[in-house]
Amino acid sequence: MPPAPSKPVPAADLHDRVAAVIDALRPVIQADGGDVEFVGVTDDNVAQVRLKGACIGCPSAAMTLRHGIERSVRENAPEITGIEALEP
Repeated sequence: MPPAPSKPVPAADLHDRVAAVIDALRPVIQADGGDVEFVGVTDDNVAQVRLKGACIGCPSAAMTLRHGIERSVRENAPEITGIEALEP
């Protein structure tokens, strides 16, 4: 599970804050052969990402998504109601 970004993400628009968190987490995920792409935020404030590389089909991907990525995103953008992984 990726750690939270080491620096707080400065207040900006919601899309930019979520993108900054995802960008901060990418090196940790890439170190395990995977990757994550930020797609956008829905009108219902659900962050959408696309898992890539070794994350596709990995049994730990759901845990990484919920307990790593979602937790970090919600800490920096509390108005996010959830996270959704889109098909590759």
